Amino acid sequence: MHKPIPVNTPLLSGNELKYLTECIETGWISSEGPFISEFEKKFSTYVQRKYGIAVSNGSAALDIAVKALHIGKDDEVIMPAFTIISPAQSVVKEGGIPVLVDSDPLTWNMDATQVEAKITAKTKAIIVVHIYGLPVDMDPILALCKKYKLKLIEDAAEMHGQTYKGKMCGSFGDISIFSFYPNKQITTGEGGMIVCDDEAIAERCKKLRNLAFEPNERRFVHHELGWNYRMTNLQAALGLAQLEKIDIHINKKREIGFRYNEGLKSLKGFQLPLKSTDYSENIYWVYAMVAETEDLANEMVKKLNDHKIGTRPFFWCMHEQPVFQKMGLFLNEKYPVAEKLARNGFYIPSGLGITKEEVNMVIEDVLSVF
Repeated sequence: MHKPIPVNTPLLSGNELKYLTECIETGWISSEGPFISEFEKKFSTYVQRKYGIAVSNGSAALDIAVKALHIGKDDEVIMPAFTIISPAQSVVKEGGIPVLVDSDPLTWNMDATQVEAKITAKTKAIIVVHIYGLPVDMDPILALCKKYKLKLIEDAAEMHGQTYKGKMCGSFGDISIFSFYPNKQITTGEGGMIVCDDEAIAERCKKLRNLAFEPNERRFVHHELGWNYRMTNLQAALGLAQLEKIDIHINKKREIGFRYNEGLKSLKGFQLPLKSTDYSENIYWVYAMVAETEDLANEMVKKLNDHKIGTRPFFWCMHEQPVFQKMGLFLNEKYPVAEKLARNGFYIPSGLGITKEEVNMVIEDVLSVF
């Protein structure tokens, strides 16, 4: 039996130690410090945006994005049924109403063809969430936003370096957000980034991440509520070092995906990630699999765990979240594709720190189990 292979191992092979040491030696370890503005500038430039606002995590970025666009009580916001809870949570906390869309069975993203039917007079925005490696089909979404004068929040948390028709994911929304959790192509441990092209929106986001301090008001006098969602100089130093190696990280992600595709192509009973669409090549943020049945998924996960292979289940659907059901949201709603993904989907080790030998071990174990 081989040693355990975790579902994610980060890769810290660049200037991380050098930059962190500089933070410690200079004393710049808090949310003040030169690495923050440098990271904001270089990351926003990388994703083809004018402004970057570094924050404490991706969920914080969504909280700020929703409030910055003045989404509030009874405003409807269309979003995928299949996603992490953060987008819906951010809307609900501001008094808004999430309106759900089912998934595309091949890309696992929200089905863009179903969005227009969900638009009402109360619809204020659309939140797109790029899922697991392929982006949402953006052209129809952008056309709907223009036609109905809707705001667009683009959750590109998992999509550092991915493109849609050659344009960077994260470059489409009125506000776009990223996460820098350890399983991302760029990590700051915890952390996130808001990007946009509108100076007024950028200034409002900066204000909201810093307890809504007023720029021309006496300090500690507040006219609205914000959050302490600041990123530290230590985190920004880590992120800057990671950004310097982003192309290497993207190439490695795709190499891992290609290796799994080839090694698992004979596997029966499981849907493997779609390699490409007519608008994008999969970046394989995670290497995800969907079993034909829930029992088959559970059996595979159990046996892989017995073989010390780390796995993680897919997101759980928003309409089936107990916390939202208690609030009376999404009563009697059904999203069959999203429900199948949530029940039958899981992913296997594919972190940037995984070795070729470990990938081969995972393939061997998967094939030996089934």
